[in-house]
Amino acid sequence: MTETLALNPPARPPAQRWLRDTGYALAALPLAVVALVVVIALVAAGLGLSVIVGGVFVLAAGVYAARGFAYAERRRLAALTGRAVPEPAYLRAREGDGFWRRSLTPLRDPQSWLDVVWSLVGWITATVAFALVVAWWGAVLCGATYWFWQRFIPRDDSDAQSLADLIGLGDSRAADIGLITGIGFVALVTLPLALRCAAMVHASLASVLLTSRAELQGRVARVEESRDWAHRAEATSLRKLERDIHDGPQQRLIRLGMDLGRARVQLADDPGTAARTLDAAVAQTREAVAELRALSRGIAPPLLVDRGLAAAVAEMAGGQPIPVRVAADVPPELPLAVETAAYFVAAEALTNVVKHSGADRADLTVEVVDAQLVVTVDDNGCGGALVAPGHGLSGLRERLAGVDGQLFLASPAGGPTRLRAEVPLPR
Repeated sequence: MTETLALNPPARPPAQRWLRDTGYALAALPLAVVALVVVIALVAAGLGLSVIVGGVFVLAAGVYAARGFAYAERRRLAALTGRAVPEPAYLRAREGDGFWRRSLTPLRDPQSWLDVVWSLVGWITATVAFALVVAWWGAVLCGATYWFWQRFIPRDDSDAQSLADLIGLGDSRAADIGLITGIGFVALVTLPLALRCAAMVHASLASVLLTSRAELQGRVARVEESRDWAHRAEATSLRKLERDIHDGPQQRLIRLGMDLGRARVQLADDPGTAARTLDAAVAQTREAVAELRALSRGIAPPLLVDRGLAAAVAEMAGGQPIPVRVAADVPPELPLAVETAAYFVAAEALTNVVKHSGADRADLTVEVVDAQLVVTVDDNGCGGALVAPGHGLSGLRERLAGVDGQLFLASPAGGPTRLRAEVPLPR
């Protein structure tokens, strides 16, 4: 979970993208050939020597070599895409494992064998990528410079025919230069697509074999982490609810019981005092009911269930002590868990604005952007807000994590402050 508003990275200039695609494709073949030679030699030797003890260690060495080449390829993928790629969690020996179990650990890891497979077959796509890049750059450079170096081509042999002559354009130098230059121009126009295709041909195989399992592992880890965050947020909410009930309605109900008991004693001797005591008891009852209603809204706001998120946040914002401008444009039917998380984000954020920011106005926006429900709260307060453990914003982060959401915060000293929550919607 990040705590600062992320900015979209600037788009790469076309020339930089071409150079990255070219470098990736050209370097693919040497790396793939070295990986093939080293890994196939070690794995084959290990399998051949498997009848003796030493074969296991040679095979393990081949697996570790494949891991090294896979690591290098993942770094190249990251450089090509400009973003981090998932790193697999390799199987590790546990503390207390014996010598043989430790030695066989890499051989029991599925990702290690995927690395071996990539080392053995990566040269195929690497060759295709290398050939495409060399062919297209060769066509571009040849077409751009043919007008100069064609004069050095001997044309004395009567049997020699130029490409222009072969396709019926004539045997003149002008036709030959025009045709080759035209081919070079076409190659230049299609160069970005060819370079991208060449890079993707090899990168796709590497991505499937070297990062897809790691991506799946990351998703499982995120689901488990989200579940833990949700459990912690729920436990925190229950503890807060218990504390609020104890400090609020429970104390009023205890006082109500005492007032009713006192009124019963006073009723025979001093009816006037008893009447005043009963009036106080009625006031205590009303306050207890109001507090219980407020607590029930904290559990599941009735308006949220009955009329949806837009109406609920509008009513909640209207009850704030400072003006809050609300813009809510959401579909009428959203998953209840998503609506509840978004509502509490808006409520807690506005509560923090009123309590801590010193702002005299706030803006609340709820909208759907790119299949995500986005809640944005802006205020003109003093800024300096932080997502600190044990504080309200930390609780919001935990609640959002339970629905795979993210919390972003930009709050420089002196303000203004923007809090943004993003909750993915089911597709």
